[in-house]
Amino acid sequence: MSDNVMKGKRVFGTSRAPKATTEARKCARESCETRLSRYNKREYCYSHAPVKYPRLRGRVVPES
Repeated sequence: MSDNVMKGKRVFGTSRAPKATTEARKCARESCETRLSRYNKREYCYSHAPVKYPRLRGRVVPES
C-alpha cells in the first residue's frame, strides 16, 4: 500500500476586504437609471459599456 498523504497548513488571519465605494452610483448614460454595484469600479452599466476587443494572439499591426 502506498502512502498518498496530502499535508497542508491552516490559513490564519483574515483576508483583505474588497474595495467598495460608499456612495450610491448609477450608470453615466443620461437615460439609464441602472444602479451600479458598490464593488463595480466602472462608470457604465453592462448594457452601455463601450465594447473592448481583447488581443488574443499575434502581433500588433501599426496603423498606416
